[in-house]
Amino acid sequence: MLLRLALVILLLGCAPVFAQTAGEPRPRVAVLDFGQTETGRSASDALAASLAKDRSLKLVDRELTRMAAAGMGYTGSLNMTLDEARDLGAAIGCDFLITGDAQALRRSSSDAPAYHEAYASIFFISARTGRLVMWSRPSKRASKPDEAEKSLLEELRRNPILYRLAMLRWREDEKARGEPAATGEEIVYEVAPEEGSAEAAGFRPPAPYRRVRPPYTETAAAAEVEATVDAQVEIGADGEVARVEIVRWAGFGLDESVAATVRRMHFRPAMRDGAPVPVRVLLRYNFRRPPKAK
Repeated sequence: MLLRLALVILLLGCAPVFAQTAGEPRPRVAVLDFGQTETGRSASDALAASLAKDRSLKLVDRELTRMAAAGMGYTGSLNMTLDEARDLGAAIGCDFLITGDAQALRRSSSDAPAYHEAYASIFFISARTGRLVMWSRPSKRASKPDEAEKSLLEELRRNPILYRLAMLRWREDEKARGEPAATGEEIVYEVAPEEGSAEAAGFRPPAPYRRVRPPYTETAAAAEVEATVDAQVEIGADGEVARVEIVRWAGFGLDESVAATVRRMHFRPAMRDGAPVPVRVLLRYNFRRPPKAK
């Protein structure tokens, strides 16, 4: 209890670092429904009600949010590209999107009594960049489903200081980041052409010396996640990875798994008319939940 109180005091002490400057509008936050189940609607309502009490944020009207999302054809994806997330944020008219999935399920195993789990997978997204700011998966267990769900909703109704600080800090970082200053001669990366296109004549794409599969994280396994992660990768004329950007995110540690794996890879460089060239390629990794042990 003392540790938790100390953490709250520490977080509150950090809050002024991300306080609003005079005349600066509060970030507009849109909370989408967490699925079509009763648990999903209750969970999103609980989080929205908590965020609405935070005077440093401005919650977008829930019904307007639903209407705008429906007009964009959004059906609850938790595995969006940067462009998809930006377009959705622009349609709603917000600075941050919050979407997710929440369910109450009965769990059982051969070596433990059955129990009920209520969880919420929550994704915080920058509407300006489309990037995933953070993700969270609070989960509660109980012997009865209503008890598990009640505990989950109580947690979501508490003032989510960490969530608020993450969004405000991200906004400050986006302002400070800007465009990097040019240093020396800028390298121009050729976009890898599609196979069979006219631009592909005389071009040989880069090839990894060894194909490495990004690990499927324990967090993803616990949530039984199936998702696709796309990484835009800049590979120099020497075959070394210069930059990795996740352009379709999945959360649950899978984005970091892909980025870390790609950065360790070495390639035979791309060739254009027999000469090595720096190139920008898209690498796609599909994650499927592993089969359960028998």
